[in-house]
Amino acid sequence: MPIHTPRPEWTNNPQKTVSFTDLAAPKTLVVLMGPTGVGKTELSIALAQQAGSPIISCDSRQLYRELNVGVARPTEAQLRAVPHYFVADRSVQSSYSVGAYEQEAVALLDELFARHHTLLMVGGSGLYIDAVCYGMDSMPAVDGELRETLTRRLSLEGIDSLRRELRVLDPDYYHAVDLKNPARVVRALEVCLTAGKPFSKIRRNSPKNRNFSLRLIVLTRRREALYERINARVDQMMAQGLPEEARQLLPYRHLNALKTVGYRELFRHFDGEITLPQAVELIKRNTRRYAKRQLTWFGRYGDAEWVDVEREVVIL
Repeated sequence: MPIHTPRPEWTNNPQKTVSFTDLAAPKTLVVLMGPTGVGKTELSIALAQQAGSPIISCDSRQLYRELNVGVARPTEAQLRAVPHYFVADRSVQSSYSVGAYEQEAVALLDELFARHHTLLMVGGSGLYIDAVCYGMDSMPAVDGELRETLTRRLSLEGIDSLRRELRVLDPDYYHAVDLKNPARVVRALEVCLTAGKPFSKIRRNSPKNRNFSLRLIVLTRRREALYERINARVDQMMAQGLPEEARQLLPYRHLNALKTVGYRELFRHFDGEITLPQAVELIKRNTRRYAKRQLTWFGRYGDAEWVDVEREVVIL
């Protein structure tokens, strides 16, 4: 996978039009990505209808049927307007990995490309995008004793100790990973310590050949506008019943799918650690931080076209 100098996090390009017809070479996968709250869903529906393409979701949480309000799943009207794949098609109780997603998504693309010249993939999960576009590298087998050691350290020392070690061993991944997700931190450390090299370097070494071309589009907004949209969306989620949805998911809080912004803060509220207003403010803050990490991740795609949706237009 080619790694390039990241684009500036916030763009100020003069207004221009990005034509989708320029992207429509035979067997072209258009990947529409962007940070949470930027407006991917609304734009993707219009583009998919104009292109005559279904939407292949690359959102690692919209996969699960039990997660709805908290993951901003497309509305029923939007799902009826355009066929969607990998949206609410499995339970949080099912075991699923980015490797499994790669296999299923690539097989689906092969099938769909028999009927479409251009397909649209939409989402913001960087690992899932990497998996489809470039493939996941084979990771070294991890010794069970090392995993037990790191798990024990997590319990005794807390996650901060493991974060500090990851920052030393793999600063690139440290700045991209969700540092509040212990499983991600432990997994990266396992690979670093086993392979003797950064996890991020291993993942980048051997891109796979795909039988389609890629067109990567990153949607952006001014930082202030994006943060305002994020804050407003959290308020809307609360009004739509996010607390009730989170309470129903309490029995599954130990699953990785529920270690997600919006749910984990409300779980803390249910435990009596914080008030509901404090939980809401934490959701807003953590979502803003997540959006910033997403933009950092997308900056790795040096061949991507960055589109300021406040100043530019994407049309067919």
